[in-house]
Amino acid sequence: MFTPLLTIILPVFGLIFAGYAGRKTNKLGPNASSELNRFVVYLALPALLFDIMAKTPWSMLDQPGFIAVFGIGSGAVYLATLLVRLWQSRHLADASIDGLNAAYPNTGFVGLPLCLLAFGQASLAPAVIATIMTVCVLFAMAIVVIELGLQTEKHIGATMGRVAKSLITNPLLIAPLAGALWSGAGLHVSGGAEVFLKLLGGAASPCALVALGLFLGEKAKARDARTASALVALKLVVQPLLTWWLAFHVFDLPPLWAKTAVILSALPTGTGPFMLAEFYRREAAVTSAAILFSTLVSLVTVTFCLAVLL
Repeated sequence: MFTPLLTIILPVFGLIFAGYAGRKTNKLGPNASSELNRFVVYLALPALLFDIMAKTPWSMLDQPGFIAVFGIGSGAVYLATLLVRLWQSRHLADASIDGLNAAYPNTGFVGLPLCLLAFGQASLAPAVIATIMTVCVLFAMAIVVIELGLQTEKHIGATMGRVAKSLITNPLLIAPLAGALWSGAGLHVSGGAEVFLKLLGGAASPCALVALGLFLGEKAKARDARTASALVALKLVVQPLLTWWLAFHVFDLPPLWAKTAVILSALPTGTGPFMLAEFYRREAAVTSAAILFSTLVSLVTVTFCLAVLL
């Protein structure tokens, strides 16, 4: 299982290295990371989110046990990290991004092909549900907290008004909601529209990884290795252990769904936190280190999980 997993992980490092090399050789300028990330946030990722939700029948989401297991596992780790970072005097917006670093698995780029490889076609349904919960629900929750943290109004009414205005104009929230409504109305995406969404949405993960590499290629970036290590431990050890306990001992999911939930929760941190850190112009050094280290260490931890579960 190690060799197939390595085959899935290597392209992730390849794309990060491509961005790193482009910045180090100065072929791509100092603003390339931010501009490429803006392309992902405003165009590519919204297209992907809309496409996913528009093609997901509402009936497919009727899996309350799996949703509870995966949602509680990721949500609890996010909330615990958020509270600890606030206790450590971290700004609310930065604490929310740190929460994502500890709870946001790379379900799309790594999870879907890995589940297909390990458990077969039947595992794609829970993998898609987990992807929706990660890139739509958890992501949206983090954005709401970030927006709350960035408002400076002291009056609660004014603060909520500004937050609401920011949220209804945020493409990362509007796109999946529009896709869900599209699916609920029984509409279909086909023809040129489908090709457009596939082409644009397909650029989201590769471009985000290249943008991460560009950021890593910048000089004099201070990185808090201690904090990044703690976030990686939460992501690769605490979250899968919590999900395992919930899946096998609390909700007693069917074996395939339980195993898929554990493997998906054990995946390394995805690029979502880095996108938000860059988009909201927050310090991204810890985030970039957490993504890079968790991806590397997951070669060992995910292989171990697979060996135990298979």
